[in-house]
Amino acid sequence: MPKIEYNFVKTNGIELHVAASGPKDGKLVILLHGFPEFWYGWKNQIGMLAEAGYRVLVPDQRGYNVSDKPEKIKDYELSKLSADILGLIEAEGKESAVIMGHDWGGAVAWHLASQHPEIVEKVLTVNMPHPKAMSKILPLNPLQWVRSSYMFFFQLPAIPEAALKANSYGVLESSLTETSMPKTFSKEDLQFYYDAWSKSGALTAMLNWYRALLHHDFSKVKSIQIPARMIWGKGDAFLGQSLAKESIKHCENGQLIFVDEATHWILHEQPAIANRLILEFLEES
Repeated sequence: MPKIEYNFVKTNGIELHVAASGPKDGKLVILLHGFPEFWYGWKNQIGMLAEAGYRVLVPDQRGYNVSDKPEKIKDYELSKLSADILGLIEAEGKESAVIMGHDWGGAVAWHLASQHPEIVEKVLTVNMPHPKAMSKILPLNPLQWVRSSYMFFFQLPAIPEAALKANSYGVLESSLTETSMPKTFSKEDLQFYYDAWSKSGALTAMLNWYRALLHHDFSKVKSIQIPARMIWGKGDAFLGQSLAKESIKHCENGQLIFVDEATHWILHEQPAIANRLILEFLEES
C-alpha cells in the first residue's frame, strides 16, 4: 500500500488538511468527500489510484475535520468551495486535474467541471445529482421532497447542532449505519468520524454547507462538456434514481452506471466495483 502523507495547504485564503499519495509527477486526481465525512470517505480508493501511478489529493474540505472553518454562511458558497480546489491544483504545481466527488463533494465537482473545463480534464460523481436535476425533480417528486426534508431542518440556527451532537452524535452515526449495507462501517471507522465531528466548530461549519444553499446560483452550473461519469448506488436512501437519470441529460459526453447491492455509501460497500469503474474511466482516451 502506498504511503499517505498529511499536509496543510494554503489555498483561497484558508488552510486545508490534505491526504496525499502517489508519485508527484503522476496525473493529478482530486477526491472530494461529502457530508458528514472527511478525507477518510475515500480511504478505499487512495491506494488503488496511487498504485496505478496517479497523484492523489484528498482534502478535508473547508469546515471539516482539521481544515479551517470560516464562520460566515456565505463562506460556504459553491464558488468559494470550488476556488479552494483550484488553489490546491495550483499549489501542487499542476495546470489541470481529474475531479471526483461523492455527495456534497460531487456538487463541488459539478461546479468545477461546469465553470472550469480548461482545468478539469474529466469529472466523476458518486451519488450526487447535477444541480439542475435537483431543482427540476424536487418540486415534482413528493418522495424526494420527503427524503430531502432534513436539508430544510438544517437551515435553522443552533437547533440542528444540538440535534446532531445529542447521544454521542447518534443522528450522524445513524445516517451512516442505518442507510448502508450491514456491517459497512466498523467501530474503528465510526471512531474516526466521531473524532472529526467533535472538532471545535466542526458541526456548525458542516451544516453551513447546507445553510449556504440559499446563496448558491445554480443557474450558473451549465451542462458538462468534458468527459463525465456518474456512479450511483441503487439503494440510496437520500437521493432517488430519477435524479441520476435527469442528471445525465446535462452531460454532453457522459455515462451513468447504476450499481446493485449498493447505497449512498457505495465507496465503502463495494470498493472493488467502484475502483474498477473509476480506473476504467481514468484510462479511457
